[in-house]
Amino acid sequence: MRLLERKTVLVTGASTGIGRAAAIGAAKHGANVAINYAASADKAESCVAEIEAAGGRAIAVQGDVALPDTATAFVDAAKDAFGRIDVMVSNAGICPFHSFLDMAPETLERTMRVNLHGAYYMCQAAARAMVAQGDGGAIVAVSSISALVGGEFQTHYTPTKAGVHSLMQSAAIALGRHGIRCNSVLPGTILTEINKDDLADQEKRDRMTARIPLGRLGEAEDLAGPIVFLASDMAAYVTGAALLVDGGAYVNLQ
Repeated sequence: MRLLERKTVLVTGASTGIGRAAAIGAAKHGANVAINYAASADKAESCVAEIEAAGGRAIAVQGDVALPDTATAFVDAAKDAFGRIDVMVSNAGICPFHSFLDMAPETLERTMRVNLHGAYYMCQAAARAMVAQGDGGAIVAVSSISALVGGEFQTHYTPTKAGVHSLMQSAAIALGRHGIRCNSVLPGTILTEINKDDLADQEKRDRMTARIPLGRLGEAEDLAGPIVFLASDMAAYVTGAALLVDGGAYVNLQ
């Protein structure tokens, strides 16, 4: 079953990691895909190639999600290429691990602008296009288990992911009358570019793996299925929800 047949799916931060996996996963389910990327043009091009190999059409649009104009340009480019907007997957994010007491204002502000402001601008721009079309749509935001738990070197990051989770709850209310569903996924520890340096410490990696009932750290591809599901009509009565995708780590407290 191809769950996103003939739909147009937009994915931010899609040159690597979860965004890339979600974009390719959407293509495998029949979608045409527009990807946003910040700097890695070669990786974006290879993502487009994989989407096309899966049978989808694709475009790549460069832009900094922290800027409002990037969201407008991304949505407009997708509409020009594919005619409409059906799904926005807001994924782009950064986490420059840093201690709390000497956190530079620039580090805090950049993390806020990319992770939270960027999600807001992208979701808002996509929602405006969906409302104009008049036949609904779906927004899926990549939050994090960090929306629910703390991290010593993530005092700037965890508030942004809690904000993304909250944004989807409020947007679900604001957009429900337009038939637009808004949900979030909350990944646990996933092996991506964002944490490769942090997990280079084998002792820490082993300790974190030991906490996970399923016995392994997550892969980016583990998020593709949940995102496709929430974007699809199989989740037609799901909005304002948050889906943990963490191998059971959150509930393993004892």
